[in-house]
Amino acid sequence: MATGSAILDSDFRYIDSKGNLLKSRTELSIAQMLSFLQIDYEYNHTITVNGKNINVDFKTDKGLIEVIDNETDIEKYKEMKNSLSDSKIIAIGHPKFAAQIKELEDIVLYKTKEVQTGSIFIEDPSFAFDYAHILPLVEKCSILHGHTSSVMVELVGEMKNNLLVDFGEAKKIIKEVMSILDHKFFINKRYLVNDDGIHFRITFDGPKGKFDLQVPKHTTYLLEGEATVENLSTEIIKLLVPKMPKNIEAVGVYIYEGYNKGAHIISQISKQ
Repeated sequence: MATGSAILDSDFRYIDSKGNLLKSRTELSIAQMLSFLQIDYEYNHTITVNGKNINVDFKTDKGLIEVIDNETDIEKYKEMKNSLSDSKIIAIGHPKFAAQIKELEDIVLYKTKEVQTGSIFIEDPSFAFDYAHILPLVEKCSILHGHTSSVMVELVGEMKNNLLVDFGEAKKIIKEVMSILDHKFFINKRYLVNDDGIHFRITFDGPKGKFDLQVPKHTTYLLEGEATVENLSTEIIKLLVPKMPKNIEAVGVYIYEGYNKGAHIISQISKQ
């Protein structure tokens, strides 16, 4: 993905705590607010208006909520307001729709600045790291072995003055994280049976037999889950996110394990 490529809100996928796939950040914000207030809701609820089925964005015990994203939503909202006189209905939309719905009540207009979203990717030889691991659940990889992996990082977020983040700043952050992982032995923490303060004792039964290892703590990195390249991608993201500028909204990590194979994980950053 090239620097400065246009990324629309529709390029993202927003999922609420119920697992619903929402259409926009506005819908996600409403879902989060309702959950915070402990108000149960049904997303994309079907109602019958004038003999035809219409989907309304949110149905609660208190009333209906419609997000105005386009002119079709405006017509739908007007039809609901005029036909469902006994129901409480509120609409939320951008001021650009105000002239078309000004005659109706229960409208919430939100004003947002125009946000320019962009992405950059950074790949550098200094991001490569050496490591050893064991995958007891995979016969071929169930012995101690090592890799040299190269890494590419993708950052997505709100640009300021046509700039997402300075490449030098991003490169410095990534190198700091990779130094934490370089020349480490990765292993699932479930195989840890003892910690004497200096060493970890790792034991497991695998396809090649029983392993019983004592390894120095400072050269070992315990993981939540198996030491796969997919899990290493996730671990790098966990380490990168706290160091990222506030305008970064998502981080992706590509790891190449050898030639022409690897893993890619991209994660949206949760803003607290």
